[in-house]
Amino acid sequence: MFKRKKIILTLFTGLLLSGIALYVVFKNIPLPELVGYLESVNYWWVIPAVTITLVGFVIRVVRWQILLSPFKKTSFWNAHHPLMIGFMLNCLLPGRVGELARPAILYKKERVAFSKVLATVGAERVFDVLVLLISFVVVLATVEINPTLDLTFGNYHLNKAMLEKVGMTTLQLCLGLMVCIALVSVKQSHKFIRQAILWLPGLLFLASSSFKEKVREKLCVRLVHIFDNLSAGFDLLKSPKKVGLCLGLSFLVWIVGGASYYVMAFGCPGIELSFLEMYGMMVILCFFISLPSAPGFWGLWEAGGVFALLIFGVRAKEAAGFTLATHVIQMLPVIIVGLISAIVTGVNVLQVAHETIEDRSGEEGAGVETNQRVYADEVPHEHP
Repeated sequence: MFKRKKIILTLFTGLLLSGIALYVVFKNIPLPELVGYLESVNYWWVIPAVTITLVGFVIRVVRWQILLSPFKKTSFWNAHHPLMIGFMLNCLLPGRVGELARPAILYKKERVAFSKVLATVGAERVFDVLVLLISFVVVLATVEINPTLDLTFGNYHLNKAMLEKVGMTTLQLCLGLMVCIALVSVKQSHKFIRQAILWLPGLLFLASSSFKEKVREKLCVRLVHIFDNLSAGFDLLKSPKKVGLCLGLSFLVWIVGGASYYVMAFGCPGIELSFLEMYGMMVILCFFISLPSAPGFWGLWEAGGVFALLIFGVRAKEAAGFTLATHVIQMLPVIIVGLISAIVTGVNVLQVAHETIEDRSGEEGAGVETNQRVYADEVPHEHP
């Protein structure tokens, strides 16, 4: 019952944010003008744009194979199908269910431990976030932004000075993220962090021993389990060559993604941006869709795209039309390829989605119980 309420709350929050974003984006754009713009688009450019998008997913599969290599040597297609099904579910369902469905599928098909595969998905996201943060800093440092820019959102004013401040904060986040990755990877610091988490209940000086023990078992042990899983995803850090390869592939993934938008812009009137500006638009859009949203990221995708294009001097009508068109163009091929992968592998998408939302995986629960037994010997227990 609790899980169901949590799912409903997440969906409601996402729908609310998406609805607000859609209203803000399209409230000042007459529908006939938007439809007219969409009719003026040269959709022949969809073919190369979609082709480039799919190339980006091929690179993602290769990167995931490298991340999986410490646990399992996986063929291209055995990695491709779960990845595409996972991204398809992200497009169709709220809460990024596909991130959990992917390891569940690989566990069923190749018997690779759910927690270990989930760790590789987490490592993927860390690489992606790091690349996006670096990209954002580079774009702000190299792309010329209109000094008179002043976009008003409620009580906030977006101008060049604020963007530069955001860029400096982003650079600090990049450095902090790299330090965290290093700490997770070093054996000594990894052991210290685990012990520190398990000792946290000791700070509750006024609490009873039984309450501290309950906090340790219900919260701290689970946090250590999550931390260990995340650390497992960076096992490849023992190989600098693999780290460099994954980082290079991550940059390539996003460069190819930016190229897809850039190519599609040739068929869209009023979108005359350089590749770096278009790449910057994609990066800003990604930050927006990282927030809770309706299935398919509707609303926040449009808000991020229009917001970024306005920064680069594109008019609101063209910005809204281009963002709406590219949203469909970016998502539809992923859904189609994901469905084909589900058919080829015989995966029941509805069943996987239901199991992922409701139960996540028995493997994860088993992992927590195992860790509880292991850590019981590591931490001194208090007695009344």
